[in-house]
Amino acid sequence: MNFRVFILLSCFIGSLSFAQTGSIDGLVSNNNSLKPLSGVRVELGKTGLYQFTDVTGHFVFPSIEAGDYKLLFVNDGFETYSLVVRVKSNETTKLTVFMQEKVLDIPEVVITHVSLTGGEQGLKDLPGSAYYISPKELQKFNYTDINRILKSIPGVNLQEEDGFGLRPNIGLRGAGVERSTKITIMEDGVLTAPAPYSASAAYYFPTVGRMQAVEILKGSAQIKYGPYTTGGAINLISTQLPSQFTAKFTALGGSFFGKNLHAYVGNNHGQIAYSVEAFHYGSDGFKHLANNAPTGFNKSDYLAKLRFSSKKTAKVQQSITFKAGINNEVSNDTYLGLSLSDFEANPFHRYAASQKDLMTTKQTQLSAMHVVQAKKWLTITSTIYRNEFTRNWYKLDAVKDSAGVKKGIADILKNPTLYASHLAIVRGETSANTDALFVKGNNRSYFGQGVQTVIGFDLKSNKIKHDIDLGIRFHQDGMDRFQNEDKFQMVNGVMMQTVAGELGRESNRIATAQALASYVQYKATYKKILVTAGLRNEIIQMQEKDYGKNDPNRLGTDLVISKNDVSVYIPGIAVDYKLSEKWAFFAGVHKGFSPPSAKATSKPEESVNYEGGLKLFRNALQLQVVAFYNAYSNLLGADLAAGGGTGTGDLFNGGKSFSQGIEWFSSFDIAKKLNKKFALPLTVSYTYSDARFLSDFVSTFEDWGTVRKGDQLPYLAQHQLNVGLSFEYHKWMVNAGMKFTSNMRAVAGSGAVTGIDLIPQVTVFDASATYQVAKNVSLFASMTNITDKTYIVAARPAGVRPGMPRTIQLGLKAKVF
Repeated sequence: MNFRVFILLSCFIGSLSFAQTGSIDGLVSNNNSLKPLSGVRVELGKTGLYQFTDVTGHFVFPSIEAGDYKLLFVNDGFETYSLVVRVKSNETTKLTVFMQEKVLDIPEVVITHVSLTGGEQGLKDLPGSAYYISPKELQKFNYTDINRILKSIPGVNLQEEDGFGLRPNIGLRGAGVERSTKITIMEDGVLTAPAPYSASAAYYFPTVGRMQAVEILKGSAQIKYGPYTTGGAINLISTQLPSQFTAKFTALGGSFFGKNLHAYVGNNHGQIAYSVEAFHYGSDGFKHLANNAPTGFNKSDYLAKLRFSSKKTAKVQQSITFKAGINNEVSNDTYLGLSLSDFEANPFHRYAASQKDLMTTKQTQLSAMHVVQAKKWLTITSTIYRNEFTRNWYKLDAVKDSAGVKKGIADILKNPTLYASHLAIVRGETSANTDALFVKGNNRSYFGQGVQTVIGFDLKSNKIKHDIDLGIRFHQDGMDRFQNEDKFQMVNGVMMQTVAGELGRESNRIATAQALASYVQYKATYKKILVTAGLRNEIIQMQEKDYGKNDPNRLGTDLVISKNDVSVYIPGIAVDYKLSEKWAFFAGVHKGFSPPSAKATSKPEESVNYEGGLKLFRNALQLQVVAFYNAYSNLLGADLAAGGGTGTGDLFNGGKSFSQGIEWFSSFDIAKKLNKKFALPLTVSYTYSDARFLSDFVSTFEDWGTVRKGDQLPYLAQHQLNVGLSFEYHKWMVNAGMKFTSNMRAVAGSGAVTGIDLIPQVTVFDASATYQVAKNVSLFASMTNITDKTYIVAARPAGVRPGMPRTIQLGLKAKVF
C-alpha cells in the first residue's frame, strides 16, 4: 500500500538558546476519507516512548533529543506504517500522516472486486444499502453474540434463542429469520453455511468473537453473492495477516462463570506471512435445572493462515494464502421452553425433561486463495474451499402420556391445558409408562466445497470509468441424516432410559446439490452518475435419497428419490447520483431468489425488490435513509424443528406476499464543535417493517398455519430503534447502547395478539468501558441488560424463551507489535 506522508518542517527559536532538544507534532488521518484517526499508537523508535492520538488525530513528542527516529503507527483495521524523522535542536518537526484502511490481505485495487463494501471508504461508492462494522466498533463491547453486533444495523431482523448467539436467526428486510435460511452467509467471501443449497439452515455460524470486521450488503449489488438474493448478504472478515510481528491476547470472565479467551500471533517476512489464532468462550448458563445438571456451553475455535507473495519488484504481483480452521462446541442446549404461566413464575427454570439435551458439533474449513494482478487494470482472484460440519443434537422431541397419546413438545407447550398430562411428565412427574419421553439423536453431517474466480477490470475511456466484475463458482454440498430415537421414563424428576434406538431408524436420508453460478457486474461512472448493472445465473441440481425408517443399512428396500433442477437468471440495476460533494441519491431494482428443496413440488422463492434512498458523508456526520419494497411471487417457509415444526427441513410454498419498510442510520460526533479534547459519537438506527401475505392458504408450517390475505408475517417487529453513545478521552473509552424492539407475532395473523402468540416489546441497555493502563495493556468491563430486564425473545421452538439477564464481564487486553 502507498501512504501519503507530508512532512512540513518549520523552525522557531526557543527560549533556551543552548537547548539540544526538539519535538515532533503530528496529525494522523484516514488516507481515503481524510477523517482524523483517534487511538492510533505512535511509537518513537527504541526510546520506549509512545503516544495515542487524540480525537482530532493529534499527537506530540515534546523535548526529545536531536537525532533520527523511526516512528511506528499502529491501529487496528489499518496498515501499520513507519517512517524516519529527523529532529533538530530547537525545532518542531510537524507531520501529517495518512494511514491506509486494511479490509483484506490483498492489494487495494483487488478489494473493490471481492469485498462486499470495500471498508468505510467503499461505502461512499456503493449504489445501495451497505454497512461496515469496523474493528473499532467490534471492540467497543467485545460481543461474542452476533445478534448484539447486528442490532445497530437497520433492516436486520433478529430472533434470539439461547441468549449467547450460538445458533442465530437472522433475516434482512423481512425475508424470514428461521435459522438464517434466507440470507447468504460468508467468511472471507466463502459460503459458510453447512450446506447452503441442499440444507440452508445455519446450525453453524462463524465465531464472531475472532472476527476483525463484519460487512452487510442489501439491495441490487448483492446479486454477486448468491444464492440468496432477496434480503442480502453478510460477510465476516477474519483477523487479517499482519504487516509485522503482532501478538494479541484477551482474557475476560464474569457472570455465570462466563469466560472469553482470545490469542493471536503472526508475523510478516516480506514474501511470507503467517498467523495462528485461538478463541475459546463458554458459560455455565443462566438457566437452572432442579437436579443442577449443566445448562451452559463451551466453544473453541482455532485458525491458521499462511501466505506466499511475489517480490515487490516482480512484473506480475501475486500471492497465495492458505487458511485452515477447526471449531468444536459442546452445549447443554434445548428446544424445550416454558409455558407462559411457568415463565411468569420462574423465567430461567428448565423443565426436568430437558436434562439429557446436549449439542455436540465440529466444523473444519480449508481454503486457498490466489490473487494475481496481471495488469494495473486486470486482477484475478481464485479460491478453492471445503467446509465440513458434523453435529448431533440429542434433545427431547415428543411425550406420550399414560393414555398412549404421543404429542410433540411444540404442541404441548402451545396448548399446556389441553395436554396437561404431558406437561406434568415434562415438569418431572413420574410417568406410569416406560416410553413416556422420546429423545431424538439429530445426528447429521454436512459438507460444502467448490472453486470460485472473480476477474476484475478497471478501465477508463474518455470521461467514463468502467469497472467490470466477472465471477463464476462451481459448488457442491450435501447433508446426511442418520438419526435415532431413545425412550425414557420419568421417575421423580430423573430420566431413566428404557429403550436405546438404532441409528437410521428415525430419519435416514441424504440430500445433495451442485450449482454452477456465474455473474457479470458492470459499473460506469460519468461525472456525478454511477450506474451499476448486473446479471447472475444459477444452475442448480438437487437430489434427495430417503431410505425411510426401516432400512438402517441403506440397502434401498424403501428408497424414495426426489430430484429438482433449477436454472434462473437474476438481474439487477442501480443508479447513484451525487447531488453534491456530500449528498448522494440512489435507487435500484433487482430480482430476489432462494433455491427450492429437492422435492419436485417445491418452487424457488422469487421476488422483485426495489429500494431508494439518500446518503450523506460530511466530516463527523454520516446519514443513510432508505425505503424498500419487496414483492414476492412465491414466499418459501421451512419445516424446521427450530421453528416448532417436525424438523423435516422441507420447504413450503407461501404464495404472494410483500415486505416494505424504511431504514435510518446516522452517526455524528456531537462534541465535534464543542470540545476538541474528547469525542461523543452518537449513532442512531431505526427500522420500520411491514410484511404481509397476499393470498389465503393453509400451511403445515407451524409459524404460518391458516393464513388469510393481509395477515402479517411472524417474528417481524414493526419498529426497531437502536441508540449508541460513546465517550472517548485520552486513555478512556466508555460506551452505552439501547435497543428497543416493538411487539412481534409468534404466528401469522391480523389484529390484536395476546398470550403465547405475543412477543412483547422490550428495551435493553448495555454499557462498556476500556482504559489503557500501559503501552500494550488495557482493562475492559462490560454490562449487558443493565436493568436486568426479564423478557421473552421467542415462543418457539417449544414454549417461551427468556433473553439474557444482566451479565457482567471484566478482564484485560494485551497487544505486542
